[in-house]
Amino acid sequence: LLFLWSITVSIFGIGGLLGSSGSRYLTVKYGKKKCLLCNNLLMIAAASIMGCSKIAQSFEMILIGRFMCGVSAGLCVPLHHQYVGEISPRKLRGFANSTSSFFWSLGKAVGQISGQRELLGSQSLWPMLMASCGLPALVQLVTLPFFPESPPYLLMHKGDQEGCKKAIRQLWGEGHHQAEIDDIMKEKATMKNTKILSVLELMTERAFRWQLYMIVILTATVQLCGINAV
Repeated sequence: LLFLWSITVSIFGIGGLLGSSGSRYLTVKYGKKKCLLCNNLLMIAAASIMGCSKIAQSFEMILIGRFMCGVSAGLCVPLHHQYVGEISPRKLRGFANSTSSFFWSLGKAVGQISGQRELLGSQSLWPMLMASCGLPALVQLVTLPFFPESPPYLLMHKGDQEGCKKAIRQLWGEGHHQAEIDDIMKEKATMKNTKILSVLELMTERAFRWQLYMIVILTATVQLCGINAV
């Protein structure tokens, strides 16, 4: 039982590692909006599998659902930050990106509160608790089709300048947005002359050694700052 419990807990992180590793390839090939939509379907499927595990009397369904949730979360975190940042006007970009961290923490708090035995953490209601992760995914699946694709993706990867202008007008309203388009073109020119490193190349590149140390130390110490206890 201890082994199964440990696997059930840790398999979420394994799925997250796989999901985040494939996020760059998927976003370049299919675009951020399509990836988010498909990611919502994956989360809904995972929630359904976990929600039906008690009826089916199968702990394997919980393992599969947790793994799928991890893959979905691993894809969603970088995708969400990128998409929100790219569809926001420049003056609101920092604020829009900071809301991601806020709602990430709020979601954790709601999950912890909902998991109390007086609410959904009881012996009869815990399948509903495990399936509740599909509700936000369902909301996004219904609302996201009304949003356009990311303007930088349309211009930089698809070369669709008219589509980019249309997306910008839909997001930011009518007006003169040539300065934003010029910024995207400058970024595209910069990317052409910049080599994209793989994870292994980043870890072995001496020029980025201290930056990598800083990121690892900061990420590790976040776990010790008391936020989980709070």
